[in-house]
Amino acid sequence: MNGRTLLVAGLSVIVVASSAFGASLKKTVAVSRFENRTSWKGQMTLDDGMADQLTDALIKSGEFTVLERQTLGDVMAEQDLAASGRAAKSQTAQTGKITSAQILIKGSVTEFENKSSGSGTGIGIGGVRLANKREEAHVGLIIRLIDSTTGQVLDSHRVEGKATAGGMGVGVSVGIVDFGTQGFSKTPLGKATQLAIDNAVAYISGKLKNVPYQGAIIRVSGDDIYINAGERNGCTVGETFTVFSVGEALVDPTTGEKLGSEEKKKGLIKVYEVQEKFAKAKPEGALNPAAAQGDVIRSGGN
Repeated sequence: MNGRTLLVAGLSVIVVASSAFGASLKKTVAVSRFENRTSWKGQMTLDDGMADQLTDALIKSGEFTVLERQTLGDVMAEQDLAASGRAAKSQTAQTGKITSAQILIKGSVTEFENKSSGSGTGIGIGGVRLANKREEAHVGLIIRLIDSTTGQVLDSHRVEGKATAGGMGVGVSVGIVDFGTQGFSKTPLGKATQLAIDNAVAYISGKLKNVPYQGAIIRVSGDDIYINAGERNGCTVGETFTVFSVGEALVDPTTGEKLGSEEKKKGLIKVYEVQEKFAKAKPEGALNPAAAQGDVIRSGGN
C-alpha cells in the first residue's frame, strides 16, 4: 500500500463493520423538504409539515446535530444584506459560513389516508350525536440518506404508521384539523403520522451508527490542530481522528457523475481541549505530510 486510496462516492465506502468508532459523536444532518406524492387535498401542507416533524423528532432524539434547511433562504438573505453594506457589520451573518451537513435527509409522502366506516347516525341533540364509527389511518414515507459531498443516495427505506379509532361514543362535528396542531396529534391520522416519523428516526439512527463521523480541520497553528467537532457533536477529550488529504474531485466526463476523490491518509490526531463548536487536537505520532486547513477528519483509527 502506498498510503493512497480512492474515496469512491464519499461516505458509502467508509461504513465500517463496528459501531465502536466515534459511537458517541453526533453526525451533522439536515432535513430537506418532503415531496408530496399523495392526492391529499386537505388543509395540511405535507411537504413542509412532514419535514418539520422529522426535524423536531431528530433534535429530540439527542443523537444528531440537526441543521435548519427549511429556512435556509432566510439565512442566505440575511447574509446578502450584511454583505451589501446596507446594514451594520455582522459577525454571524457572513457568506460562506453556513455549516455543511454530513448527511442530507430527503423524504417522500407516498400514503396519507384516513378511511371511515360504520354508521354516524343516532340520537342527535344540538350537534352532539351517538355514533358507531371506525377510522383507519395509514401514513407511508420513503426516506433517503444522501452523502452531501457527492450527492449519492447511500440508502433508501420505506417506513409507515397505522392507527385506528372507533366504537360507540359521543362525538361532535368539527372541521378539518390543521397539520401539526395538538388537535391533529390526537386524531388517528395524527397518530399514524407520529408512528411513521418515529419509525423514520429509528431507521436513520440505526443506519448511521456505523457511518464514521466526518469533519474537517479548520485551522493549524504549530502543533495545535483545530477541528469542527465540538461539544455539540459529542466530542470529548481523548477522542482520536484520522486525517486525510482529499484531492481533486473525479468526474465522469460522459455522464458528469461525481466518482469520488483520491485521498491520502496522513495519520492520527488526539483531542485535548473541547469547546462548544470546535476542538483542539495534537498529532499522535508523525503526520505525513503535515496537517492543513481543509483536510478531512474521520472518527476512529481507520
